Parts: sequence; C-alpha cells; structure tokens
Amino acid sequence: HIQDPASQRLTWNKPPKSVLVIKKIRDASLLQPFKELCMYLTEENNMIVYVEKKVLEDPAIANDENFGPVKKKFCTFREDYDDISNQIDFIICLGGDGTLLYASSLFQGSVPPVMAFHLGSLGFLTPFNFENFQSQVTQVIEGNAALVLRSRLKVKVVKEHREKTTVQNGIEENGVVSANLEKEVGKQIMQFQVLNEVVVDRGPSSYLSNVDVFLDGHLITTVQGDGVIVSTPTGSTAYAAAAGASMIHPNVPAIMITPICPHSLSFRPIVVPAGVELKIMLSPDARNTAWVSFDGRKRQEICHGDSISITTSCYPLPSICFRDPVSDWFESLAECLHWNVRKKQNNFTVEEE
Repeated sequence: HIQDPASQRLTWNKPPKSVLVIKKIRDASLLQPFKELCMYLTEENNMIVYVEKKVLEDPAIANDENFGPVKKKFCTFREDYDDISNQIDFIICLGGDGTLLYASSLFQGSVPPVMAFHLGSLGFLTPFNFENFQSQVTQVIEGNAALVLRSRLKVKVVKEHREKTTVQNGIEENGVVSANLEKEVGKQIMQFQVLNEVVVDRGPSSYLSNVDVFLDGHLITTVQGDGVIVSTPTGSTAYAAAAGASMIHPNVPAIMITPICPHSLSFRPIVVPAGVELKIMLSPDARNTAWVSFDGRKRQEICHGDSISITTSCYPLPSICFRDPVSDWFESLAECLHWNVRKKQNNFTVEEE
C-alpha cells in the first residue's frame, strides 16, 4: 500500500506549550505582524514564546512601551550559543523562504512542526497568509492540519587539517631548503543538516571546477564546469531549477544531482534514490580548489584531500500545509514561477470548422 501524501496529519500527544517565533530581521513591514502574533500567543493562548535575542534588539521593538509587558514574558536565545532543540513544540516563521531555511539550521536533530507565513509575495515554503492568522494558528494548536515531511540532507565535511610551520633559516635537518612546511596534524570534521541544497562551485577561480562524484563508493562522473548542486526535492525548485533541473514534489524520496554550466552537452541532471551516499572530492589533477555552501550558509574552501559526504537525513522538516501537500505545491508553481502560463489558443469559429 502506497500512502497518499495528503493523508499525513499533525496530531499532538499533549497540547503544545512553547512556540519559537522566527522573524526576518531588518524588515520594518514585519514589525506589526510580529507584535500582533506574539500578543495573541501569550495573552490568548498562554504559550511560552521563544524569540531570538537579536530580534528584540531592533529599536522599533525595544523602544515600544506598549509592547514591553509582552516582551518581558519572552524566552530569548542566541544562535550557536543556546540549545533550544528540546524546548520547542512548534515553530512560526514570518518572512520569506529564507526564514524557514534558517529555522531548519537551528535544529540539527529532530525538527518541530513549522508554520510559515508569507508577508507580501507567496513563497514556495511559506503557504500561509497573515490576514487570518488567529484562526489558522488556533487550528494548528488544536492539531487539525495537513503535513508534508520535507527531507533534509545529512552532510559531513572532512578536511585535512594542515598547519604551516616556518623552519629556522629555511633549512631542515637533512639540509633541504624549505621555508614553509605543511604538516598534517589530523582531520577536522563538520556536520550539517541541509533543507535545500549543497552547492560545490569554483569560487573566485577563473578555471573550471574539476570534482569527482562518487555514489556508494563508485565513481560515477567528474564534474567539469562551474560546479554541482546536490539538492533535496524541496530544493529542486530553488537553485537546481534555475540550473535546468526538473522540479520534484517534496514527498518524493530522492536526491537530485545538477551540474552548473557543465562543459559537456550530454551532462543532464539526474535523480538518485534517497538513502544512497554521495561523496564529492577534488579530482587529483584539479587546477584549483573548490568552495562549498549549505543552504547558502557556512561557505568554505575545499582543498585536495578534503571530502564532502551527503546522504538523506533521518530528521525531516515537518512543514504545516495550508490545504494539502499537492494543492500547496502546484499553487506555489503557478504563483512563484508562473509554471506553464501562456496565452491560450483561440477556438475555431463555426465558419472555420
């Protein structure tokens, strides 16, 4: 039996008590909606509201005396300093798609359900309109909403940690002249949970990138071009779509590999099963290094000997739907990308028939 994607529903074992509100900073248009939402959550629903400290440092919020009593009830945190992963029942995002990507980055393990409001233009990941937020938030608190489980990528970056040391007088003990030596002093390992995509590119270099792509230990191809995108189905409508890839519904279990401006006419984007392990390394004869970023963040250089391992994470992001996973997705295609929008052909008149 194949499960109908529209049948996934949000249910609570016990009523939610704490909510994380994420607001796009430096956006004046979000201040009033943010205040209205927080007042509704604290005063009408007695929720514990978590807000990032830098959001409350905005002068428009800090200097608002009417908002002061509500602000005193907030629990605050700082990214990369405070762990709130086990204290949040669900998340509300105000802003564009970037707010949901940011919410994903805060939870490297299990992610609470996310309700995302768009303020202005509709985004792919933000299906809710803020006009009727009270009834919609109440519906979520009561546990009556459809869900889409957006798969994420588990990424492990292993870097050969080298340190340069200057030898006295530029001469080693054996008499070889060597002013700067690189000594391998271990490996640095970093892990990331990625909702949209991992992008490997050539960075500032004028040379083509030259990276090897392995699948479950087997070399499948070498990418020569501007780089390669490894994306989730959620990310297929982002950078991957701009690079010519197909768009995949978030309920499809898959990983997409898309070249960026490949120097080959036959290099087409491919879709591989979720669960395979991809590994990306610089080719041994690559002229230059590469650069990698994760959902557009944490950008860093990849050198010879470094590796990037990518597989499907066991911690998806539960995204609350406005209607259902299928209707929301096709509405996003129509509204955001104007998918298959064209002037219609006129029908025949009686005389022409």
